[in-house]
Amino acid sequence: MADIRHSIQISAAPAAVFPLVSTGPGWSQWWDADFHESDGAIELGFFKRTTLYRMKPLLNEAPARSEWLVETGVEWTGTHLIFQLEATANGTNLRFTHAGWRSDTDFFVNCTTTWGELMFRLKSAAEGKPRGPLFLPDSWAY
Repeated sequence: MADIRHSIQISAAPAAVFPLVSTGPGWSQWWDADFHESDGAIELGFFKRTTLYRMKPLLNEAPARSEWLVETGVEWTGTHLIFQLEATANGTNLRFTHAGWRSDTDFFVNCTTTWGELMFRLKSAAEGKPRGPLFLPDSWAY
């Protein structure tokens, strides 16, 4: 199995970062503007909802850890999104893992790059300098 891993220092306390990685409204500030919540799960829609990812919360230990099981998506099904937050003297060290990929495919590599961009958008949102979500309902934010 393959994992995507990132770590980023954020100049904000874990309590300020945690809602951004544990809720649909939080994700909409840096990841995807098109989200719906139902039955405790969050569904993200990409490119006019031609791609849908449904995530179910597995663990939310505020403000230290949020873990999600991805229930849909050709290569995402069964993977886990793990956000670990550690308080530091300057704010929060966020360790992110997209765990459990079946193999290292071209799509995996593309997602690795995308998650890198998303980490910087998350950092900006947490530090009060939001750049907005990377994905708009029908396109990329670029």
